[in-house]
Amino acid sequence: MGLLSFFSKEKKETLDKGLSKTKESVFGKIARAVAGKSKVDDEVLDNLEEVLITSDVGVETTLNIIQRIEKRAAAEKYMNVQELNTILRDEIAALLTENNSDDVDDFETPIETKPYVIMVVGVNGVGKTTTIGKLAYQFKKAGKTVYLGAADTFRAAAVEQLCIWGERVNVPVIKQKMGADPASVAFDTLSSAVANNADVVIIDTAGRLHNKAGLMNELTKIKNVMKKVVPDAPNEVLLVLDGSTGQNAFEQARQFTLATEVTAMAITKLDGTAKGGVVIGISDQFKIPVKYIGLGEGMEDLQVFRKKEFVDSLFGDNA
Repeated sequence: MGLLSFFSKEKKETLDKGLSKTKESVFGKIARAVAGKSKVDDEVLDNLEEVLITSDVGVETTLNIIQRIEKRAAAEKYMNVQELNTILRDEIAALLTENNSDDVDDFETPIETKPYVIMVVGVNGVGKTTTIGKLAYQFKKAGKTVYLGAADTFRAAAVEQLCIWGERVNVPVIKQKMGADPASVAFDTLSSAVANNADVVIIDTAGRLHNKAGLMNELTKIKNVMKKVVPDAPNEVLLVLDGSTGQNAFEQARQFTLATEVTAMAITKLDGTAKGGVVIGISDQFKIPVKYIGLGEGMEDLQVFRKKEFVDSLFGDNA
């Protein structure tokens, strides 16, 4: 069995539990949308469109899915609720496969890239620092040596929180005084990581969107300074989004993809929300891989995003 074939029972249970509210909400709405219908007609499609939009899949992605279902319905003519769920499942799975890169092999980094440098961006409050801590835990669990850089120097709480995670996971955190130049912190972090032959470096950055030009300049400066130590850095720019905010997550994705070259996304706080459909829409609209999903507070609750397992958990026994 390859790495991608291995999906433990514990991980599946965490994923099922994390998506349970989205699943209950979506399928409750679908059941009402097709109640009493034996044929998928315009009314059913209109109702289904409303279900997907109100589930935070997004307008453009919803219209794409509806068009796909219309083609199937035209060919197959009649279908009951069970058949509609199956088709919906198939089309969402196809959409995720078309619009995303291949699934990654757990918490792995390219063997030839050392250190592998991840610059993490996102607004305050989305779970950015927590995601960094969980990533550090998972990389360390995979046998990697990890360094963290506290380059969000504008908030004392951000540095403090990252240091707490560093202690919890037992990885070094490089920091400077409040208000220090974030690029200088990134430089120091990479210098220490290279000197100690570290495998992975994760750099936290300030989460501000009030001035997009200022954000762009700051992130560009951090990247340029890092290249003085590691020419290919950063190897990954990871945007962290709060899935529970629904459409706000779309807007943040738009802003950050305009401000910097985002190469991967982590969508957090999917547990306890019915807005899990946002993963489908963001994956489709931005054509940037959703690499990780957050499903709880525990260190094990950050998972690599696997498209098939995600769709299976979302639909479960309903399709």
